[in-house]
Amino acid sequence: MTKTLSSIENFVRCRMQGEGSGHDWFHADRVRNTALALARAEGGCDFEIIEAAALLHDIADHKLHPDPAAGMLEIHEQLVQSGFSGERCKTILEIITAISYHGALTPTPMRTLEGCIVQDADRLDALGAIGIARCFAYGGKKGRPLYDPSIPPVQHESREQYQSDQGPSFNHFFEKLLLLKDRMLTQSGKKAAAERHRFLEEFISRFLSEWRGQDLPR
Repeated sequence: MTKTLSSIENFVRCRMQGEGSGHDWFHADRVRNTALALARAEGGCDFEIIEAAALLHDIADHKLHPDPAAGMLEIHEQLVQSGFSGERCKTILEIITAISYHGALTPTPMRTLEGCIVQDADRLDALGAIGIARCFAYGGKKGRPLYDPSIPPVQHESREQYQSDQGPSFNHFFEKLLLLKDRMLTQSGKKAAAERHRFLEEFISRFLSEWRGQDLPR
C-alpha cells in the first residue's frame, strides 16, 4: 500500500471504528477489497482512485454525518493532504457523491469505470448474508420494528422520500436489496450479485415461513 492510501486508511479507520449501524470500518474495508477484486476482473482502471473512493465513500453519508456538505469538504481536505492531484480529487469526489442508492425510482448513474466498480462493490455489501446482517443492524440502530405486515414496502420516487422513510427493517429487502442485482454496472459485479441475490430470496422465504408458523409441526 502506498503512503497516500495508508494515510486515507488510517483516517477512515479512526473515524468509523465501532460505528454500530453497519457502516463501520469493516464495511469500508470490505468495499475496498471487493472493489479491488472487481477492478482486477474488469481491467483498464485506476486502482488508486478506486481504493481511495471505496475507503472514503461513507464519510459524508447523511446516515453518519450531520452535515454531508461539510463531510465532503473534509474528504477533499484529506485527499489533498494525502497527495492526490486536483483532477484525481475531482474524480474521487464525483464517485462518492453519486454512489448512494436513493430509492427504487431514482436513477444513480456513474460516469467512470472506477465509479461503476466502487458502486457495485458497495452494493454487493448490501446483498447476501452480510447485507441481511447490516439491514437489521441499521434498523436496530434507528429503533425500527423488525417487521409489520400492516406496513407495505414503498417504491420511493425521490431521494428525500427514501431518506425520510421509517418503515420496518424487513421492508428494506423490497425497497432496495432485491432491486440491486439488476442495477449492477460491471460484468463481474453482476455475476457476484446473482449468487447473493439468491441467498436473499431464500432468507425472505424462510423468514416469512417462520413468522407465519408455517414451519411448525401440524
